[in-house]
Amino acid sequence: MQLQSFRPRLLDSWRQAGWADLGAGLTVGVVALPLAMAFAMASGLPPESGLVTAIVAGFLISLLGGSNVQIGGPAGAFIVVVYGIIERHGVAGLLLSTLMAGGLLFLMGWLKLGALVRYVPVSIVIGFTNGIAVLIALSQMRDLFGLRIEGKLPADFFAQTAVLVRHAETFNPHALMLGLLCVVGLWLWPRLAKVQRIPLPDELARTRAQRALNGVSRLPGPVVALVSLSLLAALLQWPVETIGSRFGQIPAQLPAPQWPSLSWEAAKLLVTPTLTIALLGAIESLLCARVADNLAPQLPRHDPNQELMAQGVANLVSPLLGGMPATGTIARTVTNIRAGARTPVAGMVHAITVFGVMLVAAPLALHVPLAVLAGILLFVAWNMGEWHEFARLRHFTLQYRTILLGTFAMTVVFDLTVAVELGLVLACVFFIWRMSQLFQVRSVDTPLPEGVQAFSLYGSLFFGSVGKVESLADRVSPGTRALVLDLQRLVQLDTSGLEALRLLHQRLSTRGVALLLAEVNEQPLSLMRRAGFAAELGDEQFLPKISALSPD
Repeated sequence: MQLQSFRPRLLDSWRQAGWADLGAGLTVGVVALPLAMAFAMASGLPPESGLVTAIVAGFLISLLGGSNVQIGGPAGAFIVVVYGIIERHGVAGLLLSTLMAGGLLFLMGWLKLGALVRYVPVSIVIGFTNGIAVLIALSQMRDLFGLRIEGKLPADFFAQTAVLVRHAETFNPHALMLGLLCVVGLWLWPRLAKVQRIPLPDELARTRAQRALNGVSRLPGPVVALVSLSLLAALLQWPVETIGSRFGQIPAQLPAPQWPSLSWEAAKLLVTPTLTIALLGAIESLLCARVADNLAPQLPRHDPNQELMAQGVANLVSPLLGGMPATGTIARTVTNIRAGARTPVAGMVHAITVFGVMLVAAPLALHVPLAVLAGILLFVAWNMGEWHEFARLRHFTLQYRTILLGTFAMTVVFDLTVAVELGLVLACVFFIWRMSQLFQVRSVDTPLPEGVQAFSLYGSLFFGSVGKVESLADRVSPGTRALVLDLQRLVQLDTSGLEALRLLHQRLSTRGVALLLAEVNEQPLSLMRRAGFAAELGDEQFLPKISALSPD
């Protein structure tokens, strides 16, 4: 097996870098700042964890990645996953899980498994994306309504809902006003700025890219909301909780690297969280890269395996500095492209910009109301979800509806790992059932010599469809001397199907009936030869065409 060579896209494109990349990086850096803090706090981490991730992981993903314009950093999709890991295993468990997920992502790219991520059905992706969006929105109800709840909220959907209901009487109208103003402002901002719609051939990519543009203009909506509503709360002296009142001082520098405590016992407990982070990071980053390819068709298409290796390195380094998991981010990538980026230099400038703003403006961030960040995250959650897919479900098959709704429900009620596992199992079961239904055995109407009976096999003879072949012996008429199977339209045969043919041959032999195979395709014939079934039948039992047995 040939392994992926490590060659970042920057090596081939840095000569094309220009002032447009510098301007794009500055723009995206300003957009990334409030989102990085909001994602970290919603995940149960201090705001500096999000900033560190945007700086370190964002820089490494652009430096080492396989896309010209993708922006990496903390993502909304990780909020629910990270929150659940912290609740069960603590921050130390999160750092170790992220570290192991980074190694796994790098290994996936090195082994050229990037293309396999595309095989995840779109119904599963939509199901867990909508489920994550619901959970993100639920997690922001505490800050949106200004509820006074001691400690952290539980990660479980029903337990979290019960805690919110139990503390409903602590509702703060000033917090709610700020949150609603933030949401309404973010919704109105692109309409006031007259953001142009994006023409994309792929509907899912077009929808996600267009929604990612909401709140994005020459002056980013989240930044406008953050600054204006923070000033409003300060001027009116509204009694609302702020970043400073909950988290204290934000460091104006990167922390010193610290190696997380490693132990085999801890690693065994973190296998499932590690797989969740790696799978979600791979899906999100490669989906984001595909959106970028559609938005910038004049640029070289992304290399999925190099991108996974870069994601792996970023997630190996980020936890050493106290960061959270990182992946490709659609909203910031779209902003980057619209701002004129053409090379990975823009992504590196974005990370440097976040670092520069953190050095200068860290004390000012302490006065940002948490209700404003809740409003930003509610808007992010709304844009994440493919809500129109629920209305379109009636146009799709029962299998599609079951997978999408099952994945959605499992994401909300249990967690993302269970949801993806269930979705993949359902997808496999339905695929097997569908393929077994497509396989058919039909009688041949061609005139044949007396005592000869023939059937044609259509489709794929595999473990899910062997029952139709096993019953052929019961369909052989009395007095039949030979049974012919026309395999011209048999496109694929697996070992279970081959065993069914062998058992059919044995049952026919006990009754003195010969089994003949006509027009066997290359793949079934190769398996028959390798398994010894061709030798067991004998060369004379293979016919070039079924017409060779014509009574004429």
